[in-house]
Amino acid sequence: MDSYRLYTVVPYLLKFIDNLTNIYVRFNRKIFKGRTGEEDCRIALSTLYHVLLTCCKVMAPFTPFFTEVLYQNMRKVSSGSEESIHFCSFPQVERKVGSRIEQSVERMMKVIDLARNIRELHNKSLKIPLREMIVAHTDAEFLDDITGKLGEYLLEELNVLSVVPCNDTLMYAYLRAEPNFSVLGKRLGKSMRVVAEAVKAMSQEEILAFEKSGEITIANHCLKLSDIKIIREFKLPDGVTEEEMGGYADGDVTVVLDLRPDDSLFEAGFARLVVNRIQKLRKDSKLKPTDIVEVYFKSLDEDTSLSSKILKSQEAYIIEAIGSPLLDYHLCPDNAIILSTPTLTFNDNAILHLCTGNAKYAEALKVYLLSRDHSNLKLEFRRGNCKIKVDCIENQPAVDVVLGEHVFLTVGDYYSPTTNNN
Repeated sequence: MDSYRLYTVVPYLLKFIDNLTNIYVRFNRKIFKGRTGEEDCRIALSTLYHVLLTCCKVMAPFTPFFTEVLYQNMRKVSSGSEESIHFCSFPQVERKVGSRIEQSVERMMKVIDLARNIRELHNKSLKIPLREMIVAHTDAEFLDDITGKLGEYLLEELNVLSVVPCNDTLMYAYLRAEPNFSVLGKRLGKSMRVVAEAVKAMSQEEILAFEKSGEITIANHCLKLSDIKIIREFKLPDGVTEEEMGGYADGDVTVVLDLRPDDSLFEAGFARLVVNRIQKLRKDSKLKPTDIVEVYFKSLDEDTSLSSKILKSQEAYIIEAIGSPLLDYHLCPDNAIILSTPTLTFNDNAILHLCTGNAKYAEALKVYLLSRDHSNLKLEFRRGNCKIKVDCIENQPAVDVVLGEHVFLTVGDYYSPTTNNN
């Protein structure tokens, strides 16, 4: 900034704001809402206030009017502050960057990105819960972090039931070494070919020993970590298929997802769908996060035993997610204000026929459609001339779902006299 090279400053600010929004604030929503206790909430909000104030001071030279508006809002809860953001001193560095917790969070985000890539590769939506995620790494402290302080964030963000640490990096990946030609070419000259062949022939044990020691001698040349690229690639364990397990290796970490479905995952997915609908209803009703409401549930299935069983088994998760228990609909008082959003309605006979009589497939298809964002689904039907192709149900063929025949966007559409429901 002293040299007025402002274009080098703005990218750092944008990256910082993105991290603040999508990591700190997004991952700690429960704390900000007071779900973990008043003291945690106060500390989190005080920290956020300090960070926003410092950020305003840093951004003031670049966005003078915007930061002034933010500062004047923050002044309302602070006494003895300057009258304007432009009267404040530019903040000083309080400590060096690069602490272990920052490194752990960076690694956590890397794990999240790799897991998302695996889900996308195997057509597993984040709405579908998975049984287990394995994280393989040589750093014991990092493995302790992801099963301890950071484990909760991974479970929630990736919708997995458990995170398993693994310090055997060769269990789910194999290593290969490649010479860094851009670094070694000029230095080795004619010896480059011999060294390159030796590097590519390094065994798994030799590569691990090189990573640990930081150097290796080949053809009388001492090579450092910057001279050799270590590449990890995921490998399936013996007896496991690609449909059952997916993985991704990058740098020093390998992430593995158990893709096998079971009843417990179906129950977790059902509960997540219920919570998602409740949160959308709160948003559409313009409720604040601090507004307390009571939620009542009524199953429209002829046999209500399945939904009752699932909600009972997932009760703890639902209470934690929405901040209140899910009450039986018959307990709803007569004077209660009932809010509703448009919901999909199915022609069960047509859906079952579409799935060639496979009741389990028909149920999975309905769960998938219900998990979709209502407005996006409506837009897809419009673009597809009232028809969409669903080809992401595991081990099931693709089907064409027709609006007005198999599914209806609202209950009103289903019961409309002009609609053919045969």
